[in-house]
Parts: sequence; C-alpha cells; structure tokens
Amino acid sequence: MNRREFLGSSAMLAGYDYSVYGEVVVEKKQAGKPHAGKVLAVIQPHSDDFTIFNGGLVAKLIDEGYQAYLIRVTNDDMAGPGSIGNTVLENEKDNNRLVKLFGFAGNFDLNYPNHNMDNTSPAELKSRFIFLFRLLKVDCVISYSPWGHYEENPDHYVTAQCVEAACWIAGGDKDYPEHFAAGLKPHGVREKYYYGRFDWKVNRVVDIGPWVERKIDGLIENKAQGPAGEKGSELRARLASQGLKLPLLGNDDTTANRNYIREFVLRRNRELGQKYNLEYAEPYLYIGPEPDIVEEYVKKNAVRI
Repeated sequence: MNRREFLGSSAMLAGYDYSVYGEVVVEKKQAGKPHAGKVLAVIQPHSDDFTIFNGGLVAKLIDEGYQAYLIRVTNDDMAGPGSIGNTVLENEKDNNRLVKLFGFAGNFDLNYPNHNMDNTSPAELKSRFIFLFRLLKVDCVISYSPWGHYEENPDHYVTAQCVEAACWIAGGDKDYPEHFAAGLKPHGVREKYYYGRFDWKVNRVVDIGPWVERKIDGLIENKAQGPAGEKGSELRARLASQGLKLPLLGNDDTTANRNYIREFVLRRNRELGQKYNLEYAEPYLYIGPEPDIVEEYVKKNAVRI
C-alpha cells in the first residue's frame, strides 16, 4: 500500500493495541521550557515520514526546549516527480525547508538507496546511529517502531531495528573504541517515541491541538511525495473545470490546501483526539527511563549511624 493512500484507510486506527502497556497516558502541552538542555533526534527513512506521523509531537518538543536534529536515512530516489535525479533533488529541497520550518538545530542525510534498506548492512547503519547519538548527546528519539507488524517497506523496519539497538549500545564503554579516541563519550538514549502504520503497541496519546497548524505547514512543504502538498488546490481546479465547487476548499489555493489537509489527511488524528477529548492527537509507544528502585529504597529507608 502506498503510504499516501493508507491515510484514508481504516488501518491507521484499527491496528492500535492500547492495552499491552497498561493505561494510556495523555501527554499535553507543558508550560515553559521543561526540556531545555536536552537533545532530540527525529529519525525518518524518507522526507515525508515525520510530517505525516510526528509533525505535532516534533513541534511540541522543540517548543518545550529540545534542541532537535533531523536524520533522514534514504535519498528518496524512488518516490517523487520526474527522473530519478530530479526526484532526489526535489525531496532534498523539501527536507531542507522542513528543517527551517520546524526550527531544527541541524540535519543529517545518510543517503542510502530508497526501498533497499534490507540490502544495507545493519551493522553499518547501527554504527552510524551510535556515532550520532554520542556526538549529539541524544536524550530522546522519535522513530518507527521496531515491533510494528505488517510493515511492507524495508526502509521502515530496518531503520527501526537499527535505531533500537543503537540507543542501547551507544551507552556502552567498549563498543567502537575509536569514538572514544576521537573524544566522544558513551551516551545511551533514555527516551523513545515509537510510531507505526498498522498493528503496533500504543501507550501514549499526544495532544497536538496547539501545534496542528504547524503540522499542516509541514505537510504542505512535502511537495515531492507527501500525502497533501497542493492536493487541495488541484482538486479545487479540477472541480472548477467541471463547473463544480466544494465549499470546504474556499475561494483560494491556500485555503483549499489547508482545509484539504485538515479534513482528509488529519482525519485519523482528529478521530483519535475525539476519543480523549482532544482536538487532534498522535499515538505512540513511549519508552522512558526505568526508575532507580535502589535509590528510591535508600531515600525511604536509610538511617543515620
């Protein structure tokens, strides 16, 4: 299934499992900059992934103080307009505009061939992630879930598996000693927001209502292969040529594009939000740091001698 097509299907909500990790936590906007001093890595196999799935969360975490970096794994050479060379260029332009729009501190393009990540060395990709996690001192990642079922795109599941392994290995003091010789330190990733397309586990619903307009901005910028781009204005023009009009699309292209996204592309975000009395929401499997039960026990029970 084309990922631009699945947005209109029932699969996006039907496959969520909300029970396996206990009660779902609803994450809402936090006041101030509670994440100041922390680093976020947004890892996407393709230039349209994070805007579709994480545009609200990314905007939220950056507004709350994270210094964020965008890591794009492939060169997107199989999805976009014109020749292969033109496709690569147009996706690169989209990606660079998104870096500026969302306020990323920087970005890294790893430039693997699109749709062929299952022919890429997992050890190599894993080591590149480990290097970046140590170099940037990443505290939190957003990535495809390594445990999602029925995912047909190898770029998604190979990337996810390598991210998961790298988050753990980056904290060790023996893997890749050349990193330490170059001045890097062990640095494991402690927080993860995992997402998927079909059957996967969810324990966190993020309120993206305050950032839905920025998510729409991002979806519009995915002109090369995104699910929205200028689809609204194109539909408006087609209907006009037939002597028809949709009031939803308004009287200009900007209104048409934004309302098209709001009504059709964000439909599942709206439906999920309604389940939790929110305007719009994004679902995740969140994995955070384990509580230090030894220190907690010491605080409660230690006595002076």
